[in-house]
Amino acid sequence: MRKLYDCDVGCPVQNTLQFIAGKWKSVILYHLFENTVLRFSELQEKLPYVSKRMLAKQLAELEDDGVIHKTVYPVVPVKTEYRVTNFGATLKPVIQAMAVWGENYADKVHSRTNDGADES
Repeated sequence: MRKLYDCDVGCPVQNTLQFIAGKWKSVILYHLFENTVLRFSELQEKLPYVSKRMLAKQLAELEDDGVIHKTVYPVVPVKTEYRVTNFGATLKPVIQAMAVWGENYADKVHSRTNDGADES
């Protein structure tokens, strides 16, 4: 697990971002919170615009940081499952808040395009 980031006093956001700042980490966590356990192939289906290599890299970083746990089953083909750890579960309110903000933003953009007006 990473050490506490040595940032300016009053800057806890940097401590949070060190765990979720990867381009797809927050999205991966969102899907894991929604589904509890996902196989690598299921994550690929949920993130079709992410390369296999990038997905594997982001998953490895989340695992190294203790945010998710990877289970590999000795079968052919190999079955790999990912789940959020207890430590990773502490990020759920952060990811949920991001999801709510994203939904509200999408609703606002959608209402603008339907109304033809720009609300600020």
